[in-house]
Amino acid sequence: MVSIRFLSAIAQVPAAHWDALAQDHPFVRHGFLAALEQSGAVGRGSGWQPQHLVLYEGDTLLAAMPLYLKQHSFGEYVFDQGWAQAYERHGLSYYPKLVAAVPFTPVTGPRLMLAKGAGQERVAEVFAALIKHCQALGASSWHLLFPSPLQLAQLKDAMPDLAARQGVQFHWHNKGYGDFSDFLATFKARKRKTVTKERQQAQQGLTFKRLLGPEISEALWQRFYLFYRGTYLKRSGHGGYLPASFFPLLGQALGEQLLMVGAFAGEELVAASLFFKDGQCLYGRYWGCLEERDALHFECCYYQGIDYCIDRGLARFDAGAQGEHKLARGFEPVVTWSLHWLEEPAFAEAVAHFVQEEAQMLAQYRKEAAQRLPFHAI
Repeated sequence: MVSIRFLSAIAQVPAAHWDALAQDHPFVRHGFLAALEQSGAVGRGSGWQPQHLVLYEGDTLLAAMPLYLKQHSFGEYVFDQGWAQAYERHGLSYYPKLVAAVPFTPVTGPRLMLAKGAGQERVAEVFAALIKHCQALGASSWHLLFPSPLQLAQLKDAMPDLAARQGVQFHWHNKGYGDFSDFLATFKARKRKTVTKERQQAQQGLTFKRLLGPEISEALWQRFYLFYRGTYLKRSGHGGYLPASFFPLLGQALGEQLLMVGAFAGEELVAASLFFKDGQCLYGRYWGCLEERDALHFECCYYQGIDYCIDRGLARFDAGAQGEHKLARGFEPVVTWSLHWLEEPAFAEAVAHFVQEEAQMLAQYRKEAAQRLPFHAI
């Protein structure tokens, strides 16, 4: 017998059941989602109310989805505030809405996780349950953010009326480089000299160390949290979405899927970047420093990550959302996706039209961005 439930906490599903579907993708693993909830980053007062979907057949978990009831659009990185304003102008409420996503994490990956052998009929069952749940909660809509291209096709097949919206990020691809110099040899001479100079400036007087999750002490986590908070204060005027307790919980939960690259002046940690990894990809997520230094951000967040990917044979490096400055450092424009269902027919039609027009503009933007890459002609 099949049952679909919506859970108010990730702890209500056994970690082994959930992780059997999540496999090695770090951001949808039970431990990552649990750290968000245990630390208070999501839950009461955050505007992110867990509604995780699980589909069981007997005692077997066949499908799961990280799902949240949202009272705002912060921390999603797919910007729909204009849609909310349009609702308000017409006397309608856009919030609450249901969002299938990883909070504060604009990383492409599985959203609807399916057991091996689970057919397309399971996808249809999940979508039907989502619409009913949305209506029961009085939500205006539901949204699925940053699905993988394979899953995008699967989901669109099950529900063709979903509006598919594109975005753009900049990712690095490993083309069989032997080392960083091998990668840099693909650059035009002037661009190559710029990167070489940046690395020399950033590394002067510093030692860089790689630390996996179990090697990161409580003192280092405390220091890193100060860096993280400082970065957000400088960029956004607030102290970030994640509380101090989140990071040690993460270290315990993800183990060697977590990598900190620390810049040390003697024994003092003066800057650090935090990465996640699976069998194919490195994900750059957070960084901060004690004081600004020429090119230190590029070294910690990009060049050290590229070094690691080459050393470990990882195919791709996703260094985070936005940042056109990544182009000059060999990160190429790629398409990201989101899917959207709105109950109000007139707004559903308007959004479908909007995303089609937006896609045309983004295609031109990607073309122009690619022309700014530093590689010499082959």
